[in-house]
Amino acid sequence: MIHIGLSSFGDHPQLYLPETKPNERLADYASHYLLVEIDSTYYAIPRLAQVEKWVKMTPKKFKFIIKAYRGMTGHVKDDERYASKSEMFQAFREALSPYIEHKKLAYVLFQFPPWFDYRKDHLLYLKYVRQKMKDIPVAIEFRNRTWYDEKVKREMLQLLRELDFIHTAADEPQIGDGSVPFVSDVVNETLFIRLHGRNRAGWYRPKDRETNWREVRYLYRYNTEELTAFKDLILTKQAEVKNVYVIFNNNSGKDAHSNASELKRLLNIEEEGLLPSQLSLF
Repeated sequence: MIHIGLSSFGDHPQLYLPETKPNERLADYASHYLLVEIDSTYYAIPRLAQVEKWVKMTPKKFKFIIKAYRGMTGHVKDDERYASKSEMFQAFREALSPYIEHKKLAYVLFQFPPWFDYRKDHLLYLKYVRQKMKDIPVAIEFRNRTWYDEKVKREMLQLLRELDFIHTAADEPQIGDGSVPFVSDVVNETLFIRLHGRNRAGWYRPKDRETNWREVRYLYRYNTEELTAFKDLILTKQAEVKNVYVIFNNNSGKDAHSNASELKRLLNIEEEGLLPSQLSLF
């Protein structure tokens, strides 16, 4: 089955009425998509009440991809809110329970920092992640090119296969060491494609710290030829997997929704089970 969605449900003004409150936007989003990537969980482990609210706001077929908390990916080294790393993982797992109970969790995305390179202690940490996440589905996104060296890539993919992790095929501008190649090798029953755009000029963090980097880095609109190439890839890979998940993260210029809509059209996807659209009433 093919699932297409956007990163974050609150950043796409084309999907909401002007008067829609921010905490009600998920319902409007769910009238267009049955998949979303939640990135707020990277900054803080959510309260159980918030998770339960989101589960109730979405239709039965809706799926969530949950971004792992930054303390679990190494972006934050010392987090005084938790007595130990083990306690942190436990709190995160508990916050996932409503998604799991209602069968709305697609998987958890561990997006590791650029300095998480290929070396022994990082290989061991991947095994630690599997141990702490237990049988919860997990996707891994590497942002360091050493994982894709020809001598390493096969070992990396085999390790993900052994740990039952999903490998994230990240599409981004190819500018040397500051990016990773698009690798769509399948290591289990799920293919995950994450589309960041191909903005070469804006990919590196600017020296001017006053610039909002997020407003520049993902400023890219895929053209029909590029989306058709993804369509062809998805149809080819579909025979190898049970599920294909595609997330558009190219939203600096609010292009994610239009690109996702076009890819759904190219794939002849007409989703059933969406919430009624409030926009269609006006």
